[in-house]
Amino acid sequence: MGLYVEAHIRGDLDELWARTQDPAHHRRWDFRFTEIDCLPGAEDEPRRFRYVTRILPFLTVCGTGVSAGEKTRPDGTRTSALRFCSPHPLSLIAEGSGYWRYVPDGDGVRFLTGYDYRTRWGAFGRLADRLFLRPLMGWATAWSFDRLRLWVERGVTPERALANWCAELVVRGTVLAVACVGLGLRSCVRLFGPLAATMAYLCPLLLALVISLALCKEPLAGTPAARRCLRTPPTRVRAPRLLAALERPS
Repeated sequence: MGLYVEAHIRGDLDELWARTQDPAHHRRWDFRFTEIDCLPGAEDEPRRFRYVTRILPFLTVCGTGVSAGEKTRPDGTRTSALRFCSPHPLSLIAEGSGYWRYVPDGDGVRFLTGYDYRTRWGAFGRLADRLFLRPLMGWATAWSFDRLRLWVERGVTPERALANWCAELVVRGTVLAVACVGLGLRSCVRLFGPLAATMAYLCPLLLALVISLALCKEPLAGTPAARRCLRTPPTRVRAPRLLAALERPS
């Protein structure tokens, strides 16, 4: 699979399964989707669903998918797989497939995903995917996994986690803006006298420190961060056989 994300979540396997398999819970923590709704179907068949993703405030794209899960496996792990497609002409992603694995590990669960997709719009679509969409999807998946981790481990709801992230983003942005304004102090030396001159000499080091902290400081414990997730598989991974048995959604 083209994209890989893994998070270690200290929590109950059944709780994690419920919060990822129930569409009502899934859409709360997964940043990639605005809506996820199950479509009618028999209980003994793969589950079909419809999803909506908001690209811009007044632009959404929708698609359909089919998924199946294995809740009981001999090795104690669990697996779910899905295939999805979008007929929307503005959706860069035409179709794709992926899986989730739940691997009990000591005091928690290794929750990991691998997925890939095919783009439309020919060479332009492939270039846009490589430069923009694929990095964004990788980040959004990892950020969402950490958001889920906070919900399971610390009881921080997805809505609160998003608010924490936005607030911290505003603070970091404000610090950067103030630092950038400070870069103009050197031009104010003649206007504001000796104090400004002293500050002008100190500013480069101080501003470098402030900018480094604003960009690199570890997010607060209750703020989701993609950097906390593993983005490269530790060993070679294979898609589950369950995925091969799924038909392409119509």
